[in-house]
Amino acid sequence: MSIIISDTEPRVQYTATAGQTSFTVGFEFFDNADLKVFNGTSLLTYAASPSDQTEYSVSGAGQTGGGSITLGSPGATVNDIITISRDVAIQRVTDFPTSGAFQIGSLNTELDKIIAMCQQLERDLKFSPRAAATTANTFDITFPNLAANKVLSVNSAGNGLEFSQDITDITTIAGIASAVSNVSSISSAVSSVSSNSTNINLVASNIGSVNTVAADIAKVIAVANDLAEAVSEVETVADDLNEATSEIEVVANNIVNVNIVGGIDSSVTAVAGKATEIALLGVSDVITDMGLLGTSAVITDMDLLATSANVTAMGLLGTSAVVTDMGLLGTSSNISAMATLGTSTNVTNMATLAGITNLTNLANAHAAVSNVSSNLAAVQNFADLYRISSSAPTTSLNLGDLYFDTTANELKVYKSSGWAAAGSTVNGTANRFEYTATASQTTFTGADSNSSVLAYDAGFIDVYLNGVKLAGADYTATTGTSIVLSTGAALNDILMVVAYGTFQLANISIKDLTDTPAGFGTAGQALVMNSSANGLEYANASSAEVYGFNKNASGQLIVTTTNGGADSIDSATYDAFDDVVFAATGFTYSINSNGNLIATI
Repeated sequence: MSIIISDTEPRVQYTATAGQTSFTVGFEFFDNADLKVFNGTSLLTYAASPSDQTEYSVSGAGQTGGGSITLGSPGATVNDIITISRDVAIQRVTDFPTSGAFQIGSLNTELDKIIAMCQQLERDLKFSPRAAATTANTFDITFPNLAANKVLSVNSAGNGLEFSQDITDITTIAGIASAVSNVSSISSAVSSVSSNSTNINLVASNIGSVNTVAADIAKVIAVANDLAEAVSEVETVADDLNEATSEIEVVANNIVNVNIVGGIDSSVTAVAGKATEIALLGVSDVITDMGLLGTSAVITDMDLLATSANVTAMGLLGTSAVVTDMGLLGTSSNISAMATLGTSTNVTNMATLAGITNLTNLANAHAAVSNVSSNLAAVQNFADLYRISSSAPTTSLNLGDLYFDTTANELKVYKSSGWAAAGSTVNGTANRFEYTATASQTTFTGADSNSSVLAYDAGFIDVYLNGVKLAGADYTATTGTSIVLSTGAALNDILMVVAYGTFQLANISIKDLTDTPAGFGTAGQALVMNSSANGLEYANASSAEVYGFNKNASGQLIVTTTNGGADSIDSATYDAFDDVVFAATGFTYSINSNGNLIATI
């Protein structure tokens, strides 16, 4: 058994979907027993016919490219971690003879197994701790004997490992980790307390007084704030009480009079508000004017003012609305606006507005204007749903919004995953893209190795890394223009993307086609070309046929058939054929002048 051993790590891991049973083995193995399959950390059992999900069957042993394993029903649970690895026993059970034919096949098999063992050792080394290739001081370090309840650490010389620190001490510190963190976070406060221990002791010896102050702390703070003011009420009161004649004491002795004034404070305030008018009443001009009011002429005019019509008009003039409007009319902005209205330009524009052409056009469009006005909400809604832009809109987004991408010349729709092509991004049934990765590359986008620009419909792609199909958890593909791997690819890894076109076939009956017979044929018939090669008809389909080939003693070709199923060929006759071909009924075979087999129908 000779196969090609690919440069592929002999281990693969999958995150299962709900009910998934089939998993690809992307590396070569020699026997079914060479595989170990784990669900999480549980080792599963090989069985030719698995009875449940704890057993698996294998296909592809001894084949280049690997094979697959199949779990028993009901398969894996969603997000189960399925790990498959090769575990070839490191042994040699065959030997080459010292003489005779050299068995190339056996040698290839032995070399294949040696390479497989080397790959396993390389894989196991990756899972083992080891010194870096550039290490300066950990080369050739030996592991010390194990010691109970001790933690592995570097010795004080820095040149070896030892088990010295007791795990009990570490556990004790871990138990008070929160307390240690709290003390660490207030280390400066702890230091401050330590440096002020004398003052703290003084406070402690007078704790009764401190508690009394604490109970009335709000009042203490109010007094402290007052004393800090430029003019302190507390200091003012104290100074007044220290005077020979204290104003506070005088007010207290006359509290009855103070209360009387307090009862008429609104009247006092009103009189104080008219101090200017009261002062004017005493000037000579005012006295003269009041004397004139008593002359006959003034009295006559005042009588006229008293007529009912004038009183009514003056009453209207004094209403709040008229007063308000007249006040507004006199504002500077209204005066300016009225001045602007009178400019020659505005006069000209108003004259143009009166033109019969403009008024006629407005009248003719009245129905359309009214229609737009009554459907203004729908017009605004369409403007919100459909936009034209060179880049994707980012505001006022709702599911189902449309925008025409003038850069890509493509109509797009807003979905839960973002903007996507309104139709299929893929022209046809599928597009393929191939990228050669740089070191640790995660994002693949734009032109591939064949200058094809990546484009796909989200949810309709398959992604392969070095020929192994990736699970959905291994990459993110939502934008339609990029693929993002969960783990960066290695240098020169080959990432292949198969993007599928999305379309819906019309539901059409074969009888709706104009070039097919109007009625159906009988059971078992097929639609074939008629004998005149100018139309279709229903006829019996060709049956499967066995063609067996022999040469007689004269070197002539002898062809034996099952005659469209009418004849039988026994096993002895079948085994005696030099060659066998399976084809439809109706083939004729012959040998041409060059000795080649010719088939005609």
